[in-house]
Amino acid sequence: MASNAGGGGGGASGLGTRQVVVAGVVGGVALFLGATRIGLIPVPIPLIGNATIMHIPAIVGGVLEGPVVGILAGLIFGIFSFLYAENPVFANPVVAILPRLLIGVVAWVVFVGLRRFSVDLASVAAGLLGSLANTVGVVSLAVLFGLLPLSIVPAILPQAIAEAVLAAVVTVVVVRGVMLFRSGRTTAPEVGSDQERRY
Repeated sequence: MASNAGGGGGGASGLGTRQVVVAGVVGGVALFLGATRIGLIPVPIPLIGNATIMHIPAIVGGVLEGPVVGILAGLIFGIFSFLYAENPVFANPVVAILPRLLIGVVAWVVFVGLRRFSVDLASVAAGLLGSLANTVGVVSLAVLFGLLPLSIVPAILPQAIAEAVLAAVVTVVVVRGVMLFRSGRTTAPEVGSDQERRY
C-alpha cells in the first residue's frame, strides 16, 4: 500500500482530505438513491422487497479511495436500510448494517489484487464481488437469524446476478472516468500510479 499521495493529511490509519471528500460524495449519493427511491427497485419475490443499486457507491468509494472510504459509504447504506426498513429482514441492525461494511472492503481487495493485470478487469471484478458480498452477507445472516428460509435462495439468484452485473458496469465506467480526470489523459492508463490513487 502506498502512503499518502495527492490531497492533504491522514496516514494509513486516517483519512486525507480527498478521502473525506470522496466519502462524503459517495455517502451522499447513497442517501439520495434511498431517499428518492431511485436506488430501490421493487421485485415480485415474497419477503425480498426491493432490488438495490445503493451498494454501488460503497463499491466505487472502496475502489477509488480504499477500504476506509468503502466502509463509511457502506455504513451509510446500512444505517439507511435499518432506519427506513420496509422489510422485516432489515429491521435487524446486524443484517441491515454488518454486510454493508464489507462491500467496499471486498471491492478494494479485489481491485488492488487485479489492477496490475488490467484496470478494466479489476473494476469489473470489484463490482461483481463487492455486490455479491452484500447479497451473500445479507442472505446468510437473514437465514441464520431465521428471518428468511433457506429455500428462498434460488429465487434470489436472478436479482443478485442483475445487481452484480450492473455494479460491474457502473464501476468500470466510473473508475475509467476518474482516472482520466485525475491524470489529464485522453485514455486511462492500464495501471494507476501511486499519485493517481491512494491506498
